[in-house]
Order: sequence, then structure tokens, then C-alpha cells
Amino acid sequence: MFKDNKKLVAETIFIKEALKENLSLNEFLLLLYFDNSFDLVFDIKVVAKTLNMSEEQVLEAYSSLMKKKLIKVKAEKDGYGKVIEKVCLDNFYNEIKTDVKNSEIESSKEDIFSIFESNFGRSLSPMDYEIINAWIDKGFSEELVIAALNEAVYNGVPNLRYIDKVLYEWNRKGYKTVDDVNNRFKEDKQNDKLFETSVLNFDWLNEK
Repeated sequence: MFKDNKKLVAETIFIKEALKENLSLNEFLLLLYFDNSFDLVFDIKVVAKTLNMSEEQVLEAYSSLMKKKLIKVKAEKDGYGKVIEKVCLDNFYNEIKTDVKNSEIESSKEDIFSIFESNFGRSLSPMDYEIINAWIDKGFSEELVIAALNEAVYNGVPNLRYIDKVLYEWNRKGYKTVDDVNNRFKEDKQNDKLFETSVLNFDWLNEK
């Protein structure tokens, strides 16, 4: 069942990308044929018979996909050292990867906005959205931004100005990840304990 779901998701992504490229039905069918083909050698007669298309229709769709740079031909050697030409869909797959990555980024941003709204107890204003996006655009990871938010809430100052100061200070100290912040916090606590111990053990009566 899990495998079927993964296959369904992959097919849905494939279809969405194809629709984005405004492919004709013949172009879509040919692209789908190559995507599911174990042998990517372009044999127009085999393709035409499989897709129930004329050779002219296949050639027209093939040429159009080449012009749109969704497919390309790559030379490879077979087991006998003979050079053969195979259809390569790397360009199309890269388009899919880019779209999926952008989609994940947008989805992630929606999550971080929800976290801010939950902690602030109110809806974010357009300005709030711009400020949070600006932090991310500057290179602060969402994990670090959320950590700064938690720091602000913990200190009873849940506002963007305070969070901005926290991020600025962390950046000044070279903190890039939450681990950097946590490790430094542990070091500071250890230093505080050492200081307290030295103060308590100091012989104040015999101080010279």
C-alpha cells in the first residue's frame, strides 16, 4: 500500500510538471513512454505501435520535446563497445526537482508562520511576513529563527524586534545552527558553575 502511494505521488508530480509545460497530448504520451521505458533507444516504429500513433505524429512530438529541452539524446556504449544514442530525461527531471524543492520551501514557510502566530496569539501582519521572510533570505535557517522566537517567548518579550536583536547577536558570535547556540549555552553554564565554586571556596577571611 505504501509503495502504491509513493507511485501515485510520483505520477501526480509528473502530470503537474507536464501540464506546466503546456504539452500536447502526443507530447505528454511520448514523454510518459520514455519515463516508463527500460530501453530509451528511440525506435520510431516501436513507439508508434505502442502509443497507437502515426510515425509522423511521433516524430513531431519528439522534435517538439527536443525544442523545449525536456529531452535530449545522450551517446552511450553498450556491452559490446558500440556507441548507441539514448533519450535522456534529465532536464525534465531537474524541472520536477526544482518545483518540488520550491514547493517544500513554501510549505515550510507556511509552517513557520503558523508557529509565530501560535506563539504570538494573533495573526501576522503583512509587515510581519516581510520581516520573517527577510531573515530567511539573509541566510538564517528556519530552525534558528524558531529558536530565537522561543528565546523571546521564554524571556517574556514575544515581538519581532527582540527576535531580530537575538538573531543579530547570534550572527555576530558566529552561531549558524541551534546546536551552536545550545553548545555555547552549556559552556556559559559550566563557566558560571566554576565561578560560583571558586567564590564559595575562596578563603575570604585570610584574603591578602
